Amino acid sequence: MDTIGIVLLVTGVGRSYGLAGAMSAAYLLAAAALAIPQARLVDRLGQARVLTVAAVVFATTMSAFVVIVQSGGPEWAAFVGVVLAGGAFPQVGSCVRSRWSHVLTDRADIDTAYALESAVDEVVFMTGPILVTVLATTWHPVAGLVTAIIAGTGGTLFFAAQRATEPVATPRVRGVRPARLRLRVMGPVCVVGLALGTLFGAAEVSTVAFASSRGLAGYAGLLLALWAAGSLIAGVITGLVTWRIGPSTRLRWGAVAMFVAMSPLSLIGSMWLMGAWLFVAGFAIAPTLVASLSLVEKAVPQSRLTEGMAIVETALVAGVAPGAALAGLVIDSQGASRAYLISLVAGLVAAVAAFASRDEPACAPDPDSCP
Repeated sequence: MDTIGIVLLVTGVGRSYGLAGAMSAAYLLAAAALAIPQARLVDRLGQARVLTVAAVVFATTMSAFVVIVQSGGPEWAAFVGVVLAGGAFPQVGSCVRSRWSHVLTDRADIDTAYALESAVDEVVFMTGPILVTVLATTWHPVAGLVTAIIAGTGGTLFFAAQRATEPVATPRVRGVRPARLRLRVMGPVCVVGLALGTLFGAAEVSTVAFASSRGLAGYAGLLLALWAAGSLIAGVITGLVTWRIGPSTRLRWGAVAMFVAMSPLSLIGSMWLMGAWLFVAGFAIAPTLVASLSLVEKAVPQSRLTEGMAIVETALVAGVAPGAALAGLVIDSQGASRAYLISLVAGLVAAVAAFASRDEPACAPDPDSCP
């Protein structure tokens, strides 16, 4: 909601799309750069303390950005505001997932909780951008972003106030080394996340260009919604299954399915067939993401679980921008259909990396328990 709101606000007051894109990119880069340090603070100081401060700073700086842009203020000031807002973006997603691991003990229940999170995420991804676009285009350019600020800040503060389910903080003790993050687990999962982010970014831009090239740009959102709807249904199904195979095996099959799902896209010429295939292809998304989260949750020590979750999510987000950029270059030179090959290659990289992952014994908070 924030990135689309930024673009709609900046262009809505008469500024260029180039400037809007630059500000949106600056926001995302700042959020990615400080996501892991914020998550590390959460593990050490507690979710309530860190999220409350982050929410207040986010609301203040993002509101300042809105005022500066709306009033025609200098571009440098707007950039400062949007960068500060991105850096303060509350890492609620990572905190929610680490909290599920804290309140649940049964492995099947944790997998179900992650599947629920994935399904809810897809609902937000389908409805949030639509809400922002409608508010910004039919009411006022400010309305979409202000709604996102209110929802994000209010939701974060409400979540932070739920102290009964908050994981216990693990303060840093001087002279005592922190528990290790297993590189042999985190490495492959992060490569998978980076590749999938590239796949998502390229596929989204390619789909918009595909619809536009056929004079049906207004249906691009519907195509992407069908993709997300497939993932939503798969997320619900994933949560209903009691898995007898480990998360690394599920990650491998899910990544292979993502690769296979991207294979025919560059050959499809019909809007109807593209919509039907994207819906089917979406079924590979949620199970793959849930498996990656389950693998990290099992292998990362509780004292650094929020940080571990943030690393994986940051890898996913970090891949979106280059994927979109590469797809844009291919679209300009070769057309929309060829751009889907970027997603295909990214899916292959994810599949190869997934086969380097493996299940590890559950990791305790003891630093020496995570070799």
